[in-house]
Amino acid sequence: MAFRSPLINVMASAATKAARGLKRDFGEVENLQVSKKGPADFVSVADKKAEEVLHAELSRVRPDFGFVMEEGGIIEGSDKSHRWIIDPLDGTTNFLHGLPQFAISIGVERDGEIIAGLIYNPIADEMYWAEKGAGAYCNDRRLRVAARKDLKECVIATGIPFHGRGDHLRFLKELGLVMREVAGVRRFGAASLDLAFVASGRFDGFWETELQSWDIAAGIILVREAGGVVTDQRGAKKVLHAPEIVAGNEIVHEKLRRLIERAGLPPKKPAAKKSAAKAETPVASGPDSGE
Repeated sequence: MAFRSPLINVMASAATKAARGLKRDFGEVENLQVSKKGPADFVSVADKKAEEVLHAELSRVRPDFGFVMEEGGIIEGSDKSHRWIIDPLDGTTNFLHGLPQFAISIGVERDGEIIAGLIYNPIADEMYWAEKGAGAYCNDRRLRVAARKDLKECVIATGIPFHGRGDHLRFLKELGLVMREVAGVRRFGAASLDLAFVASGRFDGFWETELQSWDIAAGIILVREAGGVVTDQRGAKKVLHAPEIVAGNEIVHEKLRRLIERAGLPPKKPAAKKSAAKAETPVASGPDSGE
């Protein structure tokens, strides 16, 4: 049985408790009260309830940590080095349409670096978790990224821009370049699970643009602890607040990154001032991968 540190146990307990409400509401999805918060971007009562549970549970055991939450925004903690980065329901559109591809995602950031992460798919009862230097796991099974090197044998995951969000023309260029080289492209609608599937070898690679930190925080450390590489399209490793992400094993990652690079890199974000280095806008202009 894999050893789980106290930090991972705290995250697992919080995610399990929040998942009870999600599973119950998923079974009654037609009766959910739903409000629009943007074009094709919904937030459900279940989403908000799950976040409230996560905030309460994590605050109880680590009261000094700050929070970055998709719905609740930024909450400063007395511990300025640590904060939780939470997506209570990644794959909201899937959830609302009765598609069982959604997850709770929790990352732990220390001084700007993700040191632990957990992604839980309550319908499949698959809990992916990783801690810096300790490896990546699904439940108690050790994870490794796929060993395939030839793109012709690879299945690659991505996120597709939708109504009112994203650069559609640029994505079509990227897709056109990638689809000619690979065995298949998949779009499942939950970036956290896409990264978990890269870590477990189900997907060989993943790319997407305009994500938020809560979409990818836990997935970043999962892929890296499973032996993979995660960068932005320029190859920079500081990807938590980057405008795009590319992941895979060392060889597939670089081949995929170079293909996407040929479609044209997105504009570089201006460098953040030191005083604002940890700041983040909770509601962004780009798409939430969970839609």
